[in-house]
Amino acid sequence: MENAPHLRTVNVTRYLTPLREGGSLPALAEADDEFKYVLKFKGAGHGTKALIAELLGGEIARTLGLPVPELVFANLDEAFGRTEADEEIQDLLQFSQGLNLALHYLSGAINFDPVVTAVDAKTASQIVWLDAYITNVDRTFRNTNMLIWHKELWLIDHGASFYFHHSFSDPVGHAKSAFALIKDHVLLPQASLLEETDAEYKAILTPEKIRGIVNLIPDEWLQWEELEKSPEEIRDVYTTFLMTRLENSSIFVKQANDARKALI
Repeated sequence: MENAPHLRTVNVTRYLTPLREGGSLPALAEADDEFKYVLKFKGAGHGTKALIAELLGGEIARTLGLPVPELVFANLDEAFGRTEADEEIQDLLQFSQGLNLALHYLSGAINFDPVVTAVDAKTASQIVWLDAYITNVDRTFRNTNMLIWHKELWLIDHGASFYFHHSFSDPVGHAKSAFALIKDHVLLPQASLLEETDAEYKAILTPEKIRGIVNLIPDEWLQWEELEKSPEEIRDVYTTFLMTRLENSSIFVKQANDARKALI
């Protein structure tokens, strides 16, 4: 596929410190390219499904021109972590051998505070549209999952998106559903340009681009014991979900607009 998206692969060389804000125990780590990364482990919490959501959400955001840290595949060697003193972390590292996902560490970034930083209507509408599209439940006042870095707003943590995949039943039905939880979105009050954003983003997200992003998911993350589908069949389900949801975007745009009117 021409201009197919591509992620670099790095080898984790040093575990620096756990980042205990997240329930899945992400960590700050260093890789063989000498950069620092926020490392998300396939052996944690929701396993590879959280990594898939992080990968798809982050790369869709990037395709739409939104600022997200570089995502890389992060390889953990089987010997990694044997000297870790904390048993919980040692177990996590052992269960996460192979390919994990990492985000470039934005050194010096601070958490976004909606009271301190104003967000314009266009940016707010773009982020609300993205989160309604990927069914991201986690961009609220309680946990904004946005950072300010070099005076710019950056999006992080999309691992709670695509919640249909925890049951993997009726993806088309889920794709055509509204997204009621958008009412809790931290930027919803400012998102007054959702129709304009919808038209713009539907033009960008072509079927080829959606397939290219979904094809990034490694086979290693698609060995699901609870589902008798091949990795390619699972990718097809994600592609169908994303294309169907895009075709029916008026449903979640209306839900977001109605929720916004109720707020203001």
